[in-house]
Amino acid sequence: MVKYESTRQLSIHEFKTPFQSSLRADNKWVMLSDIVPWDRFASLYMNAMDKQMGRPGLSPRLVLGALIIKHVKKLDDRGTIEEIQENPYMQFFIGLKEFTTEPVFDASLFVEIRKRIGKEMFDKLNEMIIESVSGKSDKKHNKKSQDKDDPPKNKGKLQIDATVADQYIKYPTDTDLLNISRKKLEEMIDLLYELKDKQGVKPRTYRRKIDKAFAVYSKGRNKSKNEIRKMKRKLLECINRNIHHVNQMLDGYGDGSFFPLSKNYQRFLWIINTVYDQQKQMYDTQDNTCPHRIVSIFQPHVRPIKRGKQGRDTEFGSKLGVSLDNGFVRLNNLSWDAYNESSDLIKQVEAYKDLHGHYPELVQADNIYPTRENRKYLKERNIRITAPPLGRKPVENKTNYYQHKKRKQEAMERNQIEGKFGQGKNGYALNRIRARLRSTSESWISCIFFIMNLIKLEKEFFLAYFKIIFLCLPGAQKNKNINLLLYYVSRGRKLIYV
Repeated sequence: MVKYESTRQLSIHEFKTPFQSSLRADNKWVMLSDIVPWDRFASLYMNAMDKQMGRPGLSPRLVLGALIIKHVKKLDDRGTIEEIQENPYMQFFIGLKEFTTEPVFDASLFVEIRKRIGKEMFDKLNEMIIESVSGKSDKKHNKKSQDKDDPPKNKGKLQIDATVADQYIKYPTDTDLLNISRKKLEEMIDLLYELKDKQGVKPRTYRRKIDKAFAVYSKGRNKSKNEIRKMKRKLLECINRNIHHVNQMLDGYGDGSFFPLSKNYQRFLWIINTVYDQQKQMYDTQDNTCPHRIVSIFQPHVRPIKRGKQGRDTEFGSKLGVSLDNGFVRLNNLSWDAYNESSDLIKQVEAYKDLHGHYPELVQADNIYPTRENRKYLKERNIRITAPPLGRKPVENKTNYYQHKKRKQEAMERNQIEGKFGQGKNGYALNRIRARLRSTSESWISCIFFIMNLIKLEKEFFLAYFKIIFLCLPGAQKNKNINLLLYYVSRGRKLIYV
């Protein structure tokens, strides 16, 4: 059950504050509030909740506004609530009618909010943003083809690429993973022994000896393969022994009347058993890989993803298949397992058609995407791709200078999507996802892409506003510096002349 008031009912001049001066209408949070699709999000958010049962929940504008503030300012959950508590512009942004010094909600609710708002909801909002920019031109383009009873002609450019959203975890090693698993099993043994009122002999874990041995090992530098293998053998023996002790102690509760371990400890026990099996298999085969390898017992869904980049050969997080459409980014695929990104091309092109009603004229991608299957698919639909043709190069170059320059320019335009990845990782911490659960991490990542689209949409409206002003000036259409002026305005630079 949710109570929601439309955004049309609130303006910055009606916001009540205890201060003598009024709030400025040109503040960035006030301007951004005019861009955010509050009503659309409210309909999606309320459809996911029961409208009759339960007490009234938080306003959808309050929920989305808090998420936007959190990621724009790169704050943690508690810091976001404290920032909103002190800033009247932020309180107006989230839909409050007057300034308050009380927390808008408890910071722990961010976890439940991220569970409720998933990737699908943010993807619908991104589609709505793209439609608001290109919807009129798409309808006009598609209508011309419908009048001639022909399928719509291809139009537009689609840039595609893949990246990894790193989870904020310690760089995993086999010995650290095994040592953490050992300590977690020792916690379970201590708990089970205390529940039996410390009756009988406590199972031996040799924790002091292994703690001392691991401390000496961890202080060493440039460890040899023999030293690593020796420590892994000791830790595997301890984990195997501790698992056996835990299972024996749990057999005493076989009547089913009471199970001593909580759901959290049961989950850890299942994860540690899986980790032991994987590490024992790699130890016996002297291999460094195994299917569905776990690198963190606290986030067992995280997988190592080989990227082959200089300085960062392996990344730990989710792999993202991303497309760029008119400067707006869409998250087409989010996978926690490594995969070949060339399999995303067909899905991304079809998603472009579903949104615009026609196929793109050009697909800009790197050299991993033009496989034979993808080339055949694109050729059947008369879609070009920035990739050299298969086979030997012809003896005589049939392309002239202008065609060669056009192909080179189209290939260089693909760098725009690399810039989006840099914006997400440097500006909004896309490479430091702090959520622990799988669902909350996916919501965190999707929210970052949604915010980048909001910032892009705000710039589009800002540029269009200045364009209207300058074109209305006398003699502006004859002024050659108008385009240069609009370019500098769009980049946020200061101008010396007008």
